Amino acid sequence: MVTIKDSVHDHIAIEGIAADLLDTPAVQRLRRLRQLGTVGLVYPSANHTRFEHSLGVYHLARAALDRLGIAGRRRKRLEAAAILHDVGHTPFSHNIESVVARRTGRMHDEVDDLLGEGEIARILALHDVDPAAVTDLIAGDGEFGQLVSGELDVDRMDYLVRDAHHTGVPYGTIDTGRLVRELRFVDGELVLAEGNVQTAESLLVARSLMNPVVYNHHVARISKAMLRRGTEKLLAAGEVTAEELRRMDDADLLVCLRSTAETAETARRLDTRSLFKRAVWAELRDVPAAVVDADHGTVREYEREIATRAELDPDTVVLDVPPRPRMEESTSRVVVNGEVRSLQSQSTLVSALRRANEEQWRLGVYAPEGAADRVGRATEEVLGLDLDALVVDVRRGINATLDDF
Repeated sequence: MVTIKDSVHDHIAIEGIAADLLDTPAVQRLRRLRQLGTVGLVYPSANHTRFEHSLGVYHLARAALDRLGIAGRRRKRLEAAAILHDVGHTPFSHNIESVVARRTGRMHDEVDDLLGEGEIARILALHDVDPAAVTDLIAGDGEFGQLVSGELDVDRMDYLVRDAHHTGVPYGTIDTGRLVRELRFVDGELVLAEGNVQTAESLLVARSLMNPVVYNHHVARISKAMLRRGTEKLLAAGEVTAEELRRMDDADLLVCLRSTAETAETARRLDTRSLFKRAVWAELRDVPAAVVDADHGTVREYEREIATRAELDPDTVVLDVPPRPRMEESTSRVVVNGEVRSLQSQSTLVSALRRANEEQWRLGVYAPEGAADRVGRATEEVLGLDLDALVVDVRRGINATLDDF
């Protein structure tokens, strides 16, 4: 058994299959992947890694398995899935996942190739655990996959409290002990036991509050958009393949960006925090549905047209269109008066938080500081935006000092 001191859960005891997997290259690589990618450019202490998060997920998974009385081979599979659930992440975590996925066809939770060969496959075989079963659990498939990837999963429980701890933002604080203690399986569904509507609401509230101040902070959004653009150019230059990039760590990617002529300027801007500025920061109600739902190719066409009208290099205009707001936690299941019900049918908070999420949604257009004003005007023409006075003021640079936060 190995005992590790953790900043969130105190001491974490690791044994069995998880202890054997701990020192594999794929798991140790997670030490070199920042959990929050470029959020460290906003919150300097947000330097925690996918490795410590994986330890936390394993810790909470073990507590849940104890509580649910799950043992034997099924337990070993779930413990392996908990410690391995993030091995498919690209450098900078989710920041460039979509770029790599468009070329490899794999998102971070599609890891059958990583678990089916090499040291991980050898250790799973030693413990008589089928790699395909672990892969399915990581993807959230089946009844017990809900523990690893679902509305009430231990992954979500750990990253909320861990991200809040390391950013210093208190909004992600939740009672993980109670959440784990009240988990139940009812007719194949993972639910919270009777009397836990507010417990389920706490997950929803925590995520809703963390979104605007951490995950979707405008500086984090701008920097991750620039990183995505740089990664696309790196792949287009042929310096690395998408498969090679998928297995890099954060430092590997930065070195490649710095040493490639086509991406050196992007690397310099990220290294020195000389980020693009907001030319447009538009609310959902002001953006045509065709723009909100545009695919990657259409977004790039919009960027090129905006750049042409603004008389700029297309690489210096970034259109950042986030997915439509969604609240996965609202479908969490809770037991009320002996019946399993969805949280959204029981909680008056859900509709209010859903409305808040829609109001917090922003389309961003970013450009070098001196070009932000004309890029904003070009964007209005190309996208047909109806921007209110506040957004126009932001576009014209009133937010410049805020970009230092």
